[in-house]
Amino acid sequence: MISKHISSTIVLLFLVLTGSASSRVAQTLDQSSQSTARKIISDDFTKNRPGVQTSNSKGAENQTNTSVRAKPKPPKRTYQIASVSAPTKEPQPGTSTPSQLGITIWRLRPAKANDTGARMLIREKSKSSELVPERVEAGTSFREGDQVRLSIESAQPGYLYVVDRELLVDGSTGPAMLIYPWAGMPTGNEAGPGKLIDIPAQEDSPSYFTARRSSPNHAGEILIVIVTSSPLNLPISDKPLEISDAELKRWEKLWGGQTEHFEMEGGAGESWTTQEQQAATSTGGRQLTREDPAPQTIYRVFVTDKKGVLVNVRLLYGR
Repeated sequence: MISKHISSTIVLLFLVLTGSASSRVAQTLDQSSQSTARKIISDDFTKNRPGVQTSNSKGAENQTNTSVRAKPKPPKRTYQIASVSAPTKEPQPGTSTPSQLGITIWRLRPAKANDTGARMLIREKSKSSELVPERVEAGTSFREGDQVRLSIESAQPGYLYVVDRELLVDGSTGPAMLIYPWAGMPTGNEAGPGKLIDIPAQEDSPSYFTARRSSPNHAGEILIVIVTSSPLNLPISDKPLEISDAELKRWEKLWGGQTEHFEMEGGAGESWTTQEQQAATSTGGRQLTREDPAPQTIYRVFVTDKKGVLVNVRLLYGR
Protein backbone atom coordinates (compact mmCIF):
# COMPACT_ATOMS: atom_id res chain seq x y z
CA MET A 1 0.00 0.00 0.00
CA ILE A 2 1.24 3.56 -0.67
CA SER A 3 1.19 5.94 2.78
CA LYS A 4 -1.13 4.86 -5.36
CA HIS A 5 -7.16 -16.97 -24.47
CA ILE A 6 -8.66 -18.40 -26.57
CA SER A 7 -6.24 -18.16 -29.48
CA SER A 8 -6.85 -14.98 -31.48
CA THR A 9 -6.47 -17.02 -34.66
CA ILE A 10 -9.36 -19.29 -33.69
CA VAL A 11 -11.52 -16.30 -32.74
CA LEU A 12 -10.87 -14.53 -36.03
CA LEU A 13 -11.47 -17.73 -38.03
CA PHE A 14 -14.80 -18.29 -36.27
CA LEU A 15 -15.95 -14.73 -36.97
CA VAL A 16 -14.95 -14.93 -40.62
CA LEU A 17 -16.85 -18.18 -41.03
CA THR A 18 -20.01 -16.56 -39.71
CA GLY A 19 -20.26 -14.54 -42.91
CA SER A 20 -21.59 -11.11 -42.01
CA ALA A 21 -19.21 -10.90 -39.05
CA SER A 22 -16.23 -10.76 -41.38
CA SER A 23 -16.91 -7.14 -42.30
CA ARG A 24 -17.11 -6.24 -38.61
CA VAL A 25 -13.72 -7.89 -38.02
CA ALA A 26 -12.16 -5.83 -40.81
CA GLN A 27 -13.78 -2.69 -39.46
CA THR A 28 -12.53 -3.40 -35.92
CA LEU A 29 -8.99 -4.05 -37.14
CA ASP A 30 -9.07 -0.88 -39.22
CA GLN A 31 -10.29 1.19 -36.25
CA SER A 32 -7.59 -0.36 -34.05
CA SER A 33 -4.92 0.56 -36.60
CA GLN A 34 -6.22 4.12 -36.79
CA SER A 35 -6.29 4.40 -32.97
CA THR A 36 -2.68 3.23 -32.71
CA ALA A 37 -1.58 5.95 -35.11
CA ARG A 38 -3.65 8.73 -33.51
CA LYS A 39 -1.86 11.68 -31.98
CA ILE A 40 -2.77 14.88 -30.15
CA ILE A 41 -0.75 17.97 -29.32
CA SER A 42 -0.13 19.64 -25.97
CA ASP A 43 -2.43 22.55 -26.89
CA ASP A 44 -5.36 20.13 -26.71
CA PHE A 45 -4.79 20.01 -22.95
CA THR A 46 -3.11 23.33 -22.05
CA LYS A 47 -5.55 25.60 -23.94
CA ASN A 48 -7.65 26.00 -20.78
CA ARG A 49 -4.69 27.24 -18.72
CA PRO A 50 -4.30 30.98 -18.17
CA GLY A 51 -2.15 32.99 -20.56
CA VAL A 52 1.12 34.62 -19.57
CA GLN A 53 0.57 37.32 -16.94
CA THR A 54 2.46 40.58 -17.47
CA SER A 55 2.36 44.22 -16.34
CA ASN A 56 1.51 47.04 -18.74
CA SER A 57 3.33 50.38 -18.99
CA LYS A 58 1.05 51.98 -16.38
CA GLY A 59 1.85 49.30 -13.84
CA ALA A 60 -1.47 47.46 -14.02
CA GLU A 61 -0.88 43.81 -13.24
CA ASN A 62 -2.50 40.54 -14.16
CA GLN A 63 -3.19 41.53 -17.76
CA THR A 64 -2.81 38.77 -20.35
CA ASN A 65 -0.35 39.87 -23.05
CA THR A 66 -0.35 37.71 -26.15
CA SER A 67 1.95 39.87 -28.29
CA VAL A 68 4.94 40.51 -26.01
CA ARG A 69 6.48 37.57 -24.23
CA ALA A 70 9.46 37.31 -21.93
CA LYS A 71 10.69 34.20 -23.75
CA PRO A 72 9.99 32.48 -27.06
CA LYS A 73 6.88 30.36 -27.16
CA PRO A 74 7.89 26.71 -26.64
CA PRO A 75 7.10 24.23 -29.41
CA LYS A 76 3.94 22.17 -29.17
CA ARG A 77 4.56 18.70 -27.80
CA THR A 78 3.11 15.69 -29.56
CA TYR A 79 1.38 12.78 -27.83
CA GLN A 80 1.07 9.25 -29.20
CA ILE A 81 -1.92 7.18 -28.18
CA ALA A 82 -0.74 4.33 -25.92
CA SER A 83 -3.97 2.48 -25.14
CA VAL A 84 -7.75 2.60 -25.43
CA SER A 85 -9.85 0.92 -22.76
CA ALA A 86 -13.09 -0.87 -23.57
CA PRO A 87 -16.15 1.25 -22.77
CA THR A 88 -17.91 0.41 -19.53
CA LYS A 89 -21.23 1.36 -21.09
CA GLU A 90 -22.66 2.41 -24.44
CA PRO A 91 -21.80 6.04 -25.28
CA GLN A 92 -24.75 8.40 -25.16
CA PRO A 93 -25.49 11.40 -27.41
CA GLY A 94 -23.58 14.50 -26.39
CA THR A 95 -20.53 12.66 -25.03
CA SER A 96 -18.19 13.27 -27.97
CA THR A 97 -16.14 15.80 -25.98
CA PRO A 98 -14.00 13.91 -23.47
CA SER A 99 -13.02 15.01 -19.99
CA GLN A 100 -9.25 15.17 -19.56
CA LEU A 101 -6.77 14.51 -16.75
CA GLY A 102 -3.03 15.13 -16.98
CA ILE A 103 -0.75 12.99 -14.81
CA THR A 104 3.03 13.05 -14.60
CA ILE A 105 4.79 10.23 -12.75
CA TRP A 106 8.24 11.19 -11.47
CA ARG A 107 11.10 8.88 -10.50
CA LEU A 108 13.71 10.52 -8.30
CA ARG A 109 17.46 10.19 -8.84
CA PRO A 110 20.50 11.79 -7.15
CA ALA A 111 21.29 15.27 -8.47
CA LYS A 112 24.31 15.75 -10.74
CA ALA A 113 26.62 18.76 -10.95
CA ASN A 114 25.42 19.65 -14.47
CA ASP A 115 21.67 19.47 -13.70
CA THR A 116 19.93 22.71 -14.63
CA GLY A 117 16.33 22.04 -13.56
CA ALA A 118 14.64 22.08 -10.16
CA ARG A 119 15.81 19.88 -7.31
CA MET A 120 14.24 18.48 -4.17
CA LEU A 121 16.08 18.79 -0.87
CA ILE A 122 15.36 15.62 1.11
CA ARG A 123 16.18 15.49 4.80
CA GLU A 124 16.25 12.06 6.39
CA LYS A 125 17.49 11.44 9.90
CA SER A 126 20.83 13.22 10.23
CA LYS A 127 21.60 13.74 6.55
CA SER A 128 20.19 15.64 3.59
CA SER A 129 20.44 15.02 -0.13
CA GLU A 130 19.38 16.63 -3.39
CA LEU A 131 17.21 14.60 -5.75
CA VAL A 132 15.96 15.35 -9.25
CA PRO A 133 12.52 14.09 -10.35
CA GLU A 134 12.48 12.69 -13.91
CA ARG A 135 9.40 11.92 -16.00
CA VAL A 136 8.45 8.31 -16.69
CA GLU A 137 5.60 6.92 -18.75
CA ALA A 138 2.53 5.41 -17.13
CA GLY A 139 2.99 1.66 -16.90
CA THR A 140 6.71 1.90 -16.10
CA SER A 141 7.93 -0.97 -13.92
CA PHE A 142 9.70 0.37 -10.84
CA ARG A 143 12.59 -1.32 -9.08
CA GLU A 144 12.49 -2.12 -5.38
CA GLY A 145 13.38 1.06 -3.49
CA ASP A 146 12.61 3.51 -6.32
CA GLN A 147 11.30 6.85 -5.05
CA VAL A 148 8.18 8.01 -6.89
CA ARG A 149 6.01 11.14 -6.99
CA LEU A 150 2.93 12.21 -8.97
CA SER A 151 1.73 15.54 -10.34
CA ILE A 152 -1.95 15.81 -11.29
CA GLU A 153 -3.73 18.51 -13.30
CA SER A 154 -7.35 18.58 -14.39
CA ALA A 155 -8.39 20.25 -17.63
CA GLN A 156 -11.72 21.12 -15.99
CA PRO A 157 -12.33 22.70 -12.55
CA GLY A 158 -13.36 20.41 -9.72
CA TYR A 159 -12.22 18.57 -6.61
CA LEU A 160 -9.49 15.92 -6.62
CA TYR A 161 -9.65 12.54 -4.87
CA VAL A 162 -7.10 9.72 -5.08
CA VAL A 163 -7.86 6.14 -3.99
CA ASP A 164 -5.14 3.48 -3.72
CA ARG A 165 -5.54 -0.29 -4.03
CA GLU A 166 -2.77 -2.84 -3.79
CA LEU A 167 -2.50 -4.89 -6.99
CA LEU A 168 -1.71 -8.58 -6.47
CA VAL A 169 0.07 -10.90 -8.89
CA ASP A 170 -3.14 -12.81 -9.66
CA GLY A 171 -4.87 -9.59 -10.74
CA SER A 172 -6.97 -9.18 -7.60
CA THR A 173 -6.82 -6.03 -5.50
CA GLY A 174 -6.70 -5.07 -1.85
CA PRO A 175 -9.02 -2.67 0.01
CA ALA A 176 -9.66 0.73 -1.58
CA MET A 177 -8.11 3.46 0.59
CA LEU A 178 -8.59 7.19 0.07
CA ILE A 179 -5.10 8.75 0.33
CA TYR A 180 -5.97 12.26 -0.91
CA PRO A 181 -7.26 14.62 0.43
CA TRP A 182 -6.68 14.44 4.16
CA ALA A 183 -7.57 16.60 7.14
CA GLY A 184 -5.28 19.51 7.99
CA MET A 185 -4.10 20.21 4.45
CA PRO A 186 -2.79 23.80 4.06
CA THR A 187 -5.02 24.22 1.01
CA GLY A 188 -8.15 22.46 -0.19
CA ASN A 189 -8.40 19.77 -2.85
CA GLU A 190 -9.59 22.11 -5.60
CA ALA A 191 -8.28 21.18 -9.05
CA GLY A 192 -8.38 22.90 -12.40
CA PRO A 193 -6.45 24.07 -15.46
CA GLY A 194 -2.96 25.26 -14.49
CA LYS A 195 -3.35 24.13 -10.86
CA LEU A 196 -0.78 21.42 -10.25
CA ILE A 197 -1.23 19.03 -7.31
CA ASP A 198 1.75 17.01 -6.10
CA ILE A 199 1.23 13.70 -4.27
CA PRO A 200 2.90 13.54 -1.82
CA ALA A 201 3.15 17.31 -1.36
CA GLN A 202 6.61 18.87 -1.51
CA GLU A 203 6.28 19.79 2.16
CA ASP A 204 5.42 16.24 3.26
CA SER A 205 8.01 14.09 4.99
CA PRO A 206 8.87 11.99 3.15
CA SER A 207 7.85 13.80 -0.04
CA TYR A 208 7.84 10.64 -2.14
CA PHE A 209 6.51 7.08 -2.21
CA THR A 210 8.92 4.16 -2.08
CA ALA A 211 8.30 1.25 -4.45
CA ARG A 212 8.30 -1.69 -2.10
CA ARG A 213 6.46 -5.00 -2.08
CA SER A 214 4.62 -5.66 1.17
CA SER A 215 4.53 -9.40 0.32
CA PRO A 216 5.63 -11.74 -2.49
CA ASN A 217 2.12 -11.40 -3.97
CA HIS A 218 2.27 -7.59 -4.12
CA ALA A 219 2.66 -6.54 -7.78
CA GLY A 220 2.06 -2.79 -7.52
CA GLU A 221 -0.63 -0.18 -6.92
CA ILE A 222 -3.76 0.95 -8.73
CA LEU A 223 -4.37 4.65 -8.18
CA ILE A 224 -7.94 5.69 -8.92
CA VAL A 225 -7.86 9.41 -9.70
CA ILE A 226 -11.20 11.21 -9.55
CA VAL A 227 -12.18 14.84 -10.18
CA THR A 228 -15.75 15.84 -9.31
CA SER A 229 -17.58 19.10 -9.98
CA SER A 230 -18.65 19.34 -6.32
CA PRO A 231 -17.07 17.94 -3.13
CA LEU A 232 -17.84 14.36 -2.15
CA ASN A 233 -19.51 13.81 1.22
CA LEU A 234 -16.69 11.87 2.87
CA PRO A 235 -15.43 11.88 6.49
CA ILE A 236 -11.94 13.19 5.68
CA SER A 237 -9.35 12.54 8.41
CA ASP A 238 -5.58 12.52 8.81
CA LYS A 239 -5.50 8.78 8.03
CA PRO A 240 -6.36 6.79 4.88
CA LEU A 241 -10.12 6.23 4.64
CA GLU A 242 -11.42 2.87 3.39
CA ILE A 243 -13.91 3.15 0.53
CA SER A 244 -16.43 0.32 0.16
CA ASP A 245 -16.49 -1.73 -3.03
CA ALA A 246 -20.11 -0.70 -3.57
CA GLU A 247 -19.24 3.01 -3.40
CA LEU A 248 -16.23 2.60 -5.68
CA LYS A 249 -18.32 0.71 -8.26
CA ARG A 250 -20.92 3.48 -8.13
CA TRP A 251 -18.24 6.10 -8.86
CA GLU A 252 -16.83 4.00 -11.69
CA LYS A 253 -20.28 3.65 -13.23
CA LEU A 254 -20.94 7.39 -12.96
CA TRP A 255 -17.58 8.83 -13.99
CA GLY A 256 -15.70 6.08 -15.78
CA GLY A 257 -15.96 5.36 -19.48
CA GLN A 258 -13.94 4.59 -22.56
CA THR A 259 -10.50 6.01 -21.83
CA GLU A 260 -7.79 7.03 -24.28
CA HIS A 261 -4.29 7.14 -22.79
CA PHE A 262 -1.68 9.33 -24.52
CA GLU A 263 2.07 9.62 -23.79
CA MET A 264 4.21 12.65 -24.62
CA GLU A 265 6.73 11.74 -27.33
CA GLY A 266 10.26 12.20 -26.00
CA GLY A 267 9.00 13.29 -22.58
CA ALA A 268 10.28 10.35 -20.53
CA GLY A 269 13.55 11.27 -18.84
CA GLU A 270 12.94 15.03 -18.82
CA SER A 271 13.60 16.68 -15.46
CA TRP A 272 11.34 18.63 -13.15
CA THR A 273 11.24 22.33 -13.99
CA THR A 274 11.17 25.38 -11.75
CA GLN A 275 7.70 26.22 -13.11
CA GLU A 276 6.34 22.82 -12.05
CA GLN A 277 8.03 23.10 -8.67
CA GLN A 278 6.49 26.53 -7.99
CA ALA A 279 3.03 25.61 -9.31
CA ALA A 280 2.58 22.75 -6.84
CA THR A 281 3.64 24.37 -3.57
CA SER A 282 1.07 24.20 -0.77
CA THR A 283 1.24 27.99 -0.32
CA GLY A 284 -0.72 28.46 -3.53
CA GLY A 285 2.32 29.10 -5.71
CA ARG A 286 1.73 30.11 -9.29
CA GLN A 287 -0.50 28.56 -11.90
CA LEU A 288 0.96 26.84 -14.90
CA THR A 289 0.39 28.87 -18.06
CA ARG A 290 0.09 27.75 -21.66
CA GLU A 291 3.83 28.41 -21.95
CA ASP A 292 4.77 25.96 -19.19
CA PRO A 293 5.39 22.19 -19.46
CA ALA A 294 2.43 19.95 -20.26
CA PRO A 295 1.74 16.66 -18.44
CA GLN A 296 3.65 13.54 -19.44
CA THR A 297 0.46 11.46 -19.69
CA ILE A 298 -2.99 12.62 -20.77
CA TYR A 299 -6.14 10.60 -20.13
CA ARG A 300 -9.25 11.42 -22.17
CA VAL A 301 -12.42 9.87 -20.75
CA PHE A 302 -15.75 9.79 -22.60
CA VAL A 303 -18.13 10.14 -19.67
CA THR A 304 -21.92 10.41 -19.71
CA ASP A 305 -22.11 12.19 -16.33
CA LYS A 306 -20.19 15.46 -16.71
CA LYS A 307 -20.14 15.90 -12.92
CA GLY A 308 -16.99 13.79 -12.61
CA VAL A 309 -14.18 11.92 -14.34
CA LEU A 310 -12.32 8.80 -13.16
CA VAL A 311 -9.15 7.10 -14.40
CA ASN A 312 -7.05 4.17 -13.20
CA VAL A 313 -3.26 4.57 -13.06
CA ARG A 314 -1.03 1.54 -12.44
CA LEU A 315 2.27 1.69 -10.61
CA LEU A 316 3.98 -1.65 -11.26
CA TYR A 317 6.80 -3.11 -9.17
CA GLY A 318 9.47 -5.24 -10.80
CA ARG A 319 11.32 -7.99 -8.99
